[in-house]
Amino acid sequence: MNGLVQLLALISLTTQLPACTKTDNHDLKSSQVYTNSSVARSVRDSLNDQVSNSRRNAITKAVAKASGAVVGINVTEIHEQTYYDPWEQMMQNDPFFRQFFGGRGGGGYTQRYQVKELGSGFIISPDGYILTNDHVAGKASKIIITTTMGKQYDARVINTDPVSDVCLLKIDANDLPYLQLGNSDDIDVGEWAIAMGNPFGLFEKNNKPTVTVGVVSNSGVNLGYQDGRNMREMIQTDAAISSGNSGGPLLNINGDVIGMNATIFSTAQSGMGAGSIGLGFAIPVNRIKVIVDNFRSGKSIQHNTALGFVGQTLDDNMRDQYGIAASSGVLIMGVNRGSAADQAGIQAGDVITSVNGDPVKSDEELYSIVADHKVGDVLIFNLVRGENSGTIRMKLPPAARK
Repeated sequence: MNGLVQLLALISLTTQLPACTKTDNHDLKSSQVYTNSSVARSVRDSLNDQVSNSRRNAITKAVAKASGAVVGINVTEIHEQTYYDPWEQMMQNDPFFRQFFGGRGGGGYTQRYQVKELGSGFIISPDGYILTNDHVAGKASKIIITTTMGKQYDARVINTDPVSDVCLLKIDANDLPYLQLGNSDDIDVGEWAIAMGNPFGLFEKNNKPTVTVGVVSNSGVNLGYQDGRNMREMIQTDAAISSGNSGGPLLNINGDVIGMNATIFSTAQSGMGAGSIGLGFAIPVNRIKVIVDNFRSGKSIQHNTALGFVGQTLDDNMRDQYGIAASSGVLIMGVNRGSAADQAGIQAGDVITSVNGDPVKSDEELYSIVADHKVGDVLIFNLVRGENSGTIRMKLPPAARK
C-alpha cells in the first residue's frame, strides 16, 4: 500500500528538563463521563437532505454545535537518549585495549530532553472529561488544554490504553460544552463526515478548531497491529485531516461523535510534514465507549500478543509443500517450550483459521485479533491439524515481565 501510516501529533525538540510523574486516583465509578446521542437515523437522513438547500445548512449547524467542545492540547514529554564515545567503545570492545584499560568505558551517558507535542481533543462531559489519543497525551509529564474561550487548564491523565490509542483526561472545570457520542455501528459509507481539530497548531491562532468536511469513505478497515497500536475496524474518511488532528472528533451531520481521528496515510517521511491525501482513519466511537467503561473500573487495560508461537501467512506454496487442506490462515512454524501457546496445546504445523469467530487470513491479522483482547479474556483458536480440525481454548495470560 502506497504511503506511510502517520500518527498525527506534531513533535518538536527543545531543552532538557527533569521528568515529572503523573498520577490520578479519581474515582470514575459514580461518574457519567459521557452522554449517548438519542438522535434517530430518520433525523440524520432528513439533515442530509437539507445540506444542499441553504447556506446555513445541517453541516454549519453541526459545526456550531460542536465547536465549543473541541480543544487544543499542548503536551510536554521527557525523552531519554544515550550517547556513546566511540573511543570508549573501542576500548571496551577491543581485546588489545582491554588488556591495558581493563574494559573501562563504553557505557555511555544518558541525556534527558523535553519534547513538546501538539494535538486535539474533545470534551465529553460538563465537568471536564476529555478524550484524545494515547499517542498525544498518554506519556505526558505536563498537559495544557486550551478551550475555544481562550482559557487554559492543566489536565491530568485518568487512564490511557496505548494499544487501542485512547486516553481519558480530566480538567477541573464545570458547565463546559460537551459532545454527545453517537453510534459507529450505524453509519453508512458515503454519508457526510466532519473532522475537527488542531492541524499544525492552528487552534492557537484564534482559539478555534479547524473544520473539514468529506464523507465516510469506508468502515471496518483493519490496518493491523503496528508500532504497539492496534488499528482495527477503523472508519475511513476523505475529510482532510493532518498532523495535529490526532484526538479530534469525527462527527456525523447531527454533530454527534462517530470516531476519533487517529492516523492517516501520507507520502511524508515524518509526522511534521504529514498532510491529507484523502486517506484518514478514526477510531470508532463504540470501541472508545468500551475502553472508557473499562477505565471506570479503575484498572489499567493489559494486552499480550507474545503467546510463544511463530506464525506465517499461509500461501499456495505452503499448501502444496505441506499438503495443507485449509484455504487460508496462519501456519505455526514453531512454538516455544513452556509458553502460553505450548501450554494450551498449539503445535508446530497447526493452521489457525480464526480466533473467537474472527477469520484469520494473515499473520498480521492474527496478532491484531489477539491484541484486541484483554488479559484474562478467553481466546478460542479454530485450527486445522493434518486432516483434522478443532478448537483450542486459552485464557490470555499477562505479558512476561522484562
